[in-house]
Amino acid sequence: MSTDQTITPEERMRLEETIQERIGENGDIWHKVYFGGGFHMRNWLEQVEEVYGKENVEIEETDSTGFQCFEESGEKMYRIWARHKK
Repeated sequence: MSTDQTITPEERMRLEETIQERIGENGDIWHKVYFGGGFHMRNWLEQVEEVYGKENVEIEETDSTGFQCFEESGEKMYRIWARHKK
């Protein structure tokens, strides 16, 4: 998205809700279990690692476009992915 376009938080959340799953390099299926940042992200990460095991969890930094408070503060946003156990 170019910097001259604006997106509302509602539009950004609708876009984010379409991202629920991805396929890893080895064909593994990963499910998104969290999207956000700050202290809440750390809490979620600890819980997801406890449930799935650290080896089955990945963190992806995401674009904060559309979330003014994150854009202005420079705080990062993340997705937490958990590998689907076959």
